[in-house]
Amino acid sequence: MELERKLLKKIKKGNQQAFRILYDRYAGDAIRTVYAITRNNNHTFDIVQETFIKVFRHIDRFDVSKPFKPWFYRILVNESMRYMKKEAKLVTGLTEDTLDYLGQQHSSSTYEDLEIAMERLQPEMRTLLVLKYVNSYTEQEIATLLDVPKSTVKSRLYQARNELRAYLGGMANE
Repeated sequence: MELERKLLKKIKKGNQQAFRILYDRYAGDAIRTVYAITRNNNHTFDIVQETFIKVFRHIDRFDVSKPFKPWFYRILVNESMRYMKKEAKLVTGLTEDTLDYLGQQHSSSTYEDLEIAMERLQPEMRTLLVLKYVNSYTEQEIATLLDVPKSTVKSRLYQARNELRAYLGGMANE
């Protein structure tokens, strides 16, 4: 944490090498997160690049006494959501654990059904599921990232899982 704080102070002073180190630390996770949300390789890199541009432009607003990761992920998720609203793309990338949680069997057709069901969800609901089940964030961490109360995250996750379960159940009957 202290090393990151020192790095951020250097970035605030305009040190481009320090920014490169920060980029190297966060780019991989950012790419995986955005891809899980957007399912689009081309746009994934654009969104991550735009996120880092915004971080660089607004680093002077960041309070180095606070953790950097929630601030960074809030920008990343906002950029992803902006893209999702603009492009209306689907989100996939949920793991077998998600299927276990939803009581679904594991097969390639189930994953295809999951992809279709995720497409039906609102982008906000998809993002919550990705943050929870792909990135393994806790409800509190998601609340911090999205700047909403933990109770809101819990209720929206509950709603998203129920909608997803209903879509998957409906597909089984189709």
